[in-house]
Amino acid sequence: MPSPLVLAILGPTATGKSALALAVAERHNGEIVNCDSTAVYRGFDIGTEKMPMAGRRGIPHHLIDIAEPAEEYTAADYARDAAAAIRDIHGRGRLPVIVGGTGFYYRALTRGLFPGPGRDAALRRRLETIAGRRGVAALHRMLLRVDRASAARIQPRDVKRIVRALEVFFLTGRPLTAHFAQTRSPIPDVDVMAIALRLPAAETSERVTRRVDEQFNRGLLDEIRTLLARGISEDARPFGGLVYRQALEHLHGVRDEASTRALIAQENRRYARRQLIWFRKEPNLLWFDGPGESPTTIAAANHLFDQRLQDVSHR
Repeated sequence: MPSPLVLAILGPTATGKSALALAVAERHNGEIVNCDSTAVYRGFDIGTEKMPMAGRRGIPHHLIDIAEPAEEYTAADYARDAAAAIRDIHGRGRLPVIVGGTGFYYRALTRGLFPGPGRDAALRRRLETIAGRRGVAALHRMLLRVDRASAARIQPRDVKRIVRALEVFFLTGRPLTAHFAQTRSPIPDVDVMAIALRLPAAETSERVTRRVDEQFNRGLLDEIRTLLARGISEDARPFGGLVYRQALEHLHGVRDEASTRALIAQENRRYARRQLIWFRKEPNLLWFDGPGESPTTIAAANHLFDQRLQDVSHR
């Protein structure tokens, strides 16, 4: 009996993954499973480019708005919840379509996570003291020396994840990424067919700049003010992510709006490069050169998935 199939649409930011996922899910009786680490948080909508309900074409979306901003939703949580969603979708005779750009979440789901050593409070305090005295960038440079792969995927200001990666290294003597070979996927009996989108750097830059302007025009700053008025702490994890961190600094008078828009676009371009590096190391991805909303890309992806579904049905 053939393994149940899962389709995945991955790649850097602003490549049109959501548009392609909708087209594929609509054609193949699919349901979408989010694979974006910030879209899991309720209330953080504009800066995460969540698809509004009106634009979902009646297609169910899973693992969006499932965590409160104060929660620490981890890759292990995602792997567990995504595996459960996939089993549920298959149980109803429909096709799961994973879509997103958080490579670590995708790897946790398809290859698993190692349990890792427990937290070492004393070591964490020492590392956090270094960050306080010398800046988070010093910790990130330290991580770059001992675990280049983790440093490439973790944002330079993400103190929690940098500290955890260093903690694993100092407690085990091995980089975090070296432990992945010992892991097991929570969906070992599922056949995952994944494509990844990529665009030329100049096109990514133009799309990112346009997206940032649209986010501000749609009310990004008002969304942040509303979240703060609800009592959401500025230390909440989603506020530390791209777009929200820089916009929050703007509200505190760190820079003007024009400079903030330019900075967010610049950081998104850098993030897109890091995502591309990450996904290039993922095995068995089929690369598509072109935006996800392009009729050419949609037709090519649907043709590819049609073939795979036919192959599965004839086994």
